[in-house]
Amino acid sequence: LKLNRRFSLQDVFFCVKIGKNKEGVIKMFDVGERVVYGNVGVCEVEKVGTIDMAGMPKDRMYYTLNPVFEKGSTVFTPVDNTKIIIRPVISEEEARELIDQLTEVDTLWVPNEKKREEIYKKALRSCNCKEWAKMIKTLYLRRESRVAEGKKMTAGDKKYCHAAEEYFFGEMEVALGMDRMEVEEFTEKIIQNKTNSSGMVQA
Repeated sequence: LKLNRRFSLQDVFFCVKIGKNKEGVIKMFDVGERVVYGNVGVCEVEKVGTIDMAGMPKDRMYYTLNPVFEKGSTVFTPVDNTKIIIRPVISEEEARELIDQLTEVDTLWVPNEKKREEIYKKALRSCNCKEWAKMIKTLYLRRESRVAEGKKMTAGDKKYCHAAEEYFFGEMEVALGMDRMEVEEFTEKIIQNKTNSSGMVQA
């Protein structure tokens, strides 16, 4: 349940897993901890407990989450929710390692447009930084290829690229403690200058 923003219930149930440890036990998050929640993105845990609100069960524990990049909005989700991915924000070390590996990260390119769109949607739903990085790399290289041929980025590519950037750069900004624009410029520079020929995609 989310208040004070344009997310619909369809948005909230965009992802279908919950954060668990290696033993499959649901991980509890603490107040003040930053997490990635479904397709909402990075949130800070404001409260863990019952919610005194009409229509809400009085005996069920909820996380009260504040989206970091959507000021004034609030998300309520049951602690035992198994329908939506909720996981910790990656560490600074993990973030730097992922950015360093961008040259080796595979692209998600497939020639068939319909299948390619399905792959993009799956990557977005994964709530996985590496999948978002693959998507961004694919779309950046495709943009370069099209520009070289005098073509513009397609509307579909723009849509999926924007979504992947929102998720990826938002989490990188928090994990690295850097300005978002710095992270974007650094990431694009790595992709543009260091990608080998095996990473090329078609226009």
